[in-house]
Amino acid sequence: MNWLSRVFKPGIGAAIAVSMGVTAGCSSVVPNNGPLASKVENAAVKNSSYEIAQSRTAFDVVQVDDRIANSVTQLGQPSLVRTFGVGGAPGTPVIGVGDELSVTIFEAGPDGLFSTAEHKSTVIAVIVQPDGHGQIPYAGSVLFAGKTLEGARQEITRVLKAKAVEPDVIVGMSKNISRTASVQGSVRSPQIVQLGLAPAPLTSVIAMAGGAEKPPYDTYVTLTRGRKTSTVLLQSVIDNPKDDIYITPRDKIFLTYDPQTFAALGATGKVGRIAFETGSLSLIEATALAAGARPELADPKGYFIFRYEYEPVYRQVVGESRFEELLSKGMMANKDGRYPIVYRVDMTDPQSYIVAQSFPIRSKDVLYLSHHPATDFVKFTALVSAPLRIGRDAVALNRTLGN
Repeated sequence: MNWLSRVFKPGIGAAIAVSMGVTAGCSSVVPNNGPLASKVENAAVKNSSYEIAQSRTAFDVVQVDDRIANSVTQLGQPSLVRTFGVGGAPGTPVIGVGDELSVTIFEAGPDGLFSTAEHKSTVIAVIVQPDGHGQIPYAGSVLFAGKTLEGARQEITRVLKAKAVEPDVIVGMSKNISRTASVQGSVRSPQIVQLGLAPAPLTSVIAMAGGAEKPPYDTYVTLTRGRKTSTVLLQSVIDNPKDDIYITPRDKIFLTYDPQTFAALGATGKVGRIAFETGSLSLIEATALAAGARPELADPKGYFIFRYEYEPVYRQVVGESRFEELLSKGMMANKDGRYPIVYRVDMTDPQSYIVAQSFPIRSKDVLYLSHHPATDFVKFTALVSAPLRIGRDAVALNRTLGN
């Protein structure tokens, strides 16, 4: 026996041993690109006796139908209207502390307190002080804060009637300090915007700051009013005029550029992070952007959308009792107050192609397409045949060398 035979003959036995090992545990040793659909289902909290290990995340798996798709669409994202009200026009604008006023006082006579033979009026600049008052000659300290321009005019006229000759007054706003909102972030000209006396919707105030630097479908608007804060996509404000609410004094507006993307994983034609490049995206459109399913690998029953969902949507989708059960089993919100959920779509059902057109994909979603269980057998046979081929080749080589 030559040295080649001594090397290769044991390879036949090794090949057989590997084959037997693979046969004994196919699913555990066959490489794949993610869990089977059944494993995703089994990972969800099932019932009241289901126990969650401390290292595992509690979540639910929900089969998508028309009701689910409608609930996710209608309640799927925050709304400025739901957070701050219906967005109606604010109350009548009033004078505030720090405002600079221009008070013009007319008199009928030529030799009055505020008139001469050459000029029938006098213009007085007034800055509203922290106590809300301003000084008017011969009228003394006049309360301006909280009054409209017309209310201030009437007050000054009333005080001067006993001192001036048929006085008449005009009150104008030279500089609006109390009625401002800040616009910062991804805008062309960050600044403190003067709101003026006419109501100004959100998009108009952003326009006063030069407008958004980036496309609206990749720009988020955060509005802070007092202790309330809400973040929405700028494109959603444009598409939904009800969300273009009126801005009130001291509002803070911050624009953030954060391109909408989703991750495509599993048996899709394209794996990786994919940009929306549009305001909204349906499951069908997202699947198309991911180059569809790989027919030799994909399980059409295993389309999954992994997401951290808003609490109102979660409660609507699974029901109040189910949501409370999930909380009792350890389900926890992320830093944004959203909870983990997995949506499943069975594409073997023709109805699903209709539903998938209305089911929205959200930014940072994970679209996972599981591989078909049969692909494990194909991979298994490939793994088994490889060492057996090596063994056969070794035998053939030994024969060729004249053993």
